[in-house]
Amino acid sequence: MKIVALFFPKASIGTYLVAMAVAIALPIFAFVALLLLQLEDNQRSTLKRETAQDALALSRIIDRQLQDMATTLRLLSSSPELENGNLASFHERTETALRDNTLFVIAVDRTGQQLLNTRRAFGTPLGKTANMTALEAVMASGRIEASEVFRGRTSGEWVYNVTLPRKNDPVAALIITQDAKDLGKLVTTEGLAPGWSAAVIDESGHVVAATGPANLEPGTPFDPRILPALTVSRGVFQDETILPHMLLGYAQIPGWSWKTVIWGPIAQASILSTWRFLIIGGVALVLVAVLGAYAVARQVRTTIRDIADMANRMGEGHIVSPVETSVIEANQVAIALSNASFDRSQTEDRLRFVMHELVHRTKNLLTLAQAMMRQLAKQSDSVESFRAAVADRLEGLVRSIELLTSEQWGGVSLRRVVDIHLQAFPQSREQIDISGKDFVLKPDAVQNLGLALHELATNSVKYGALSVPQGRVRFEWRDLKEEGKPDALLRFTWEEQGGPPVTEQPSRSGFGTTVIKAHAASAFRGTVEIDFRREGLLWVLTAQRATLERE
Repeated sequence: MKIVALFFPKASIGTYLVAMAVAIALPIFAFVALLLLQLEDNQRSTLKRETAQDALALSRIIDRQLQDMATTLRLLSSSPELENGNLASFHERTETALRDNTLFVIAVDRTGQQLLNTRRAFGTPLGKTANMTALEAVMASGRIEASEVFRGRTSGEWVYNVTLPRKNDPVAALIITQDAKDLGKLVTTEGLAPGWSAAVIDESGHVVAATGPANLEPGTPFDPRILPALTVSRGVFQDETILPHMLLGYAQIPGWSWKTVIWGPIAQASILSTWRFLIIGGVALVLVAVLGAYAVARQVRTTIRDIADMANRMGEGHIVSPVETSVIEANQVAIALSNASFDRSQTEDRLRFVMHELVHRTKNLLTLAQAMMRQLAKQSDSVESFRAAVADRLEGLVRSIELLTSEQWGGVSLRRVVDIHLQAFPQSREQIDISGKDFVLKPDAVQNLGLALHELATNSVKYGALSVPQGRVRFEWRDLKEEGKPDALLRFTWEEQGGPPVTEQPSRSGFGTTVIKAHAASAFRGTVEIDFRREGLLWVLTAQRATLERE
């Protein structure tokens, strides 16, 4: 109970309905937020994957350019003019072939001295190549390599070289060079989100070519905090300290020492907009739920108060009419309360009637008991005989009262009254024949007729037919219709036969005779005839049916 009280304290129905609305809305809000977080995570994963793929696509474009330059060098290396040492013809042929291109060819000896340069006319005095480091590396490795970006002496621009080593003299290496700005034409952000940049980075970490809002010039060192993290062939880099709210994708150009990188802001506008919509919508949903719960609570509270007012007025004893509400179940309760108030009023009226009847009948019983004891006291010659006579009569009276009480003083059938009083003489029950059409007696008739039957049976057991085994008693009642009398009459007959012969009529009238004659005639406003015949007692009561039968 303490746990229940902890989670469900005493509060108004409005508080519970509002709490229920919030309890329903918040989990929905939380579930949608979880789905949105999952969506955001999926979008980030997709963005990272696409960023790495875009960097790889750019690396393939640059790789194709470098491969084309390497192929050109191989073709030029096997030309007849170069094999025969005719550098002038080689210069003329190469210049013509590359005239529509942005590429230039340089031939150098082992010391790095330029033997020809298609940027200049053949025979123009030339110095050593400006990037001796790259040349020495190529000569040492014996394979084609791309150099770092550097400032060219002849062109004065930022350039890069692709160098092919040769074992022949005097040309020890062929170099194809291109301005970095021309390579930059291949580096594009087309297909990327607004605000994104792309760049090609050489082995030393300098920008060869770049495009986009970052506006990096060739030769500019790329962020040294990022480069050490670009270790695998391709991937993404994300660091809120170095690149706040940004993402970088990179890819190693296969077979070359260069890398391609793309980077830019994470497109959070749609996510932020969704979050904003979720928060605003969630708050609105909770408010609508709370307002709806409050409206329902107010209606229910009014309904409950109306029902409570009905119950209070019912408790004060009023008959209440049902109230009409918008809640079907409440209307049913109101109808039930109204019916209960009406039933209660009827019950109270019935109780008042019963109490009145009880007082009236108690007075009658006390009067009857008082008269009975006074009469018995006159006829008794000892206390013991008086006690026995009183006990016997009271027992018969009690049987009638118990019978009436079991029927709530509403009347008892005549047949049942006869059976109850004759049960006091079980040894003689088979000697009595009973006949007559049954009907319901009034409460007064139950007492008075029961008292008479008890006296008749008692006298018969003591002195009459029921005192011997062969004796018989016939008790019957039937309707009579006398001329000139509109009311129906009943005649009760108690006739004894086979008992001890009656030699003479009793000399004095005792209490029993008074009950079966004077009291019976008075109680039923009729006549009683008693004949002490030799063969047995004959008792006949004639009375109006209305004085006995309950309506």
